[in-house]
Amino acid sequence: MWYFAWILGIGLACGAGILNALWHETHLPDPGGADE
Repeated sequence: MWYFAWILGIGLACGAGILNALWHETHLPDPGGADE
């Protein structure tokens, strides 16, 4: 059942990447300078 572990690992890696991108979008400062 190596394929199950492989697919699970790929899914977790993709999920972590998506969560990381969403977190950065909400926590990084806006480069447009709208708060000035």
